[in-house]
Amino acid sequence: MTEKERLVTPGRLDGEEVLDEQIRPRKLGEFVGQNKVKENLRVFVEAARMRDEPLEHVLLFGPAGLGKTTLAYIIAEEMGTRIRCSSGPILERPVDLAGILTGLAKMDVFFIDEIHRTNKAVEEFLYPALEEFVIDVMIDRGPGARSERIRLNKFTLVGATTRSGLLTAPLRSRFGISFRLDYYPAEDLVQIVKRSARILDIAIDEKAAWEIGKRARGTPRIANRLLRRVRDFAQVQGKEVVDKDITQFALSKLDVDAKGLDEMDKKILLTIIDKFAGGPVGLTSLSVAVGEDPGTIEEVYEPFLVQEGFIQRTPRGRMATTIAYKHFKRKPIKTGQVEFGIG
Repeated sequence: MTEKERLVTPGRLDGEEVLDEQIRPRKLGEFVGQNKVKENLRVFVEAARMRDEPLEHVLLFGPAGLGKTTLAYIIAEEMGTRIRCSSGPILERPVDLAGILTGLAKMDVFFIDEIHRTNKAVEEFLYPALEEFVIDVMIDRGPGARSERIRLNKFTLVGATTRSGLLTAPLRSRFGISFRLDYYPAEDLVQIVKRSARILDIAIDEKAAWEIGKRARGTPRIANRLLRRVRDFAQVQGKEVVDKDITQFALSKLDVDAKGLDEMDKKILLTIIDKFAGGPVGLTSLSVAVGEDPGTIEEVYEPFLVQEGFIQRTPRGRMATTIAYKHFKRKPIKTGQVEFGIG
């Protein structure tokens, strides 16, 4: 992945964790967008606090960069408890999970990111902890081995995943609350950009904020990252206020077009149009043609392209739609009864 692609995809750049933490909302009232999720979550949190009980286990799913981790921190803050964080891939053995669970205080929040990648043995070890707040630990080995049941403090598990379809049915059933986070409209992203600019002490005008909001792929993490990169261009050129002109100049340098498509987005779409006559093309063939991992295409790039109507998924593969053809000023290819540009 090139440096330009890294700037506009949801993964973090090295050293940006501190800035992400600085601009992260702490309360539901500070969180912009996802109004239905916020309204329901506010009710569930308030009810749990009135009963002096931990919030039921929460599953958050949706594309990367939409605020799943932020909501986990907000849940802990609103409940007035601590949060312990981990990630599915690093929980390799039940003993790794046991150490965390036994250290949780009453009503604490335990956050597992990319929970669908949790090891199967760890997942099964987690089931009694979620249902009965107990874990069974094996003592010794061989003929003298025995199982010891350890009681846990009641806690809330918040699981986040970009691929909810990969969650096993038993694990999914343990979550009492489930929220899907959708891409943000430009109006919400503009508010996020202006809020982040205030926190980071960046002077930005309304038109520049809208320019970033429209090109941020519906994703707050990308909007905040583009804001920082535009600020860099403005500082180097001696501009005290980030305006529309410097914003358009910076985004053109980053290969982010008016629809928010970056270099890899364009490569994927033009490959389907030019090399595969508009499709359909299988994911494996497409990944080889563009030189990108199939999982990255499916998880990072494709959700936005499908959401915006540039790509159509069919049983036979991916197809470019008429929107994609119009964006690149191409004419759909017709063969018999099939028009490959139809979305």
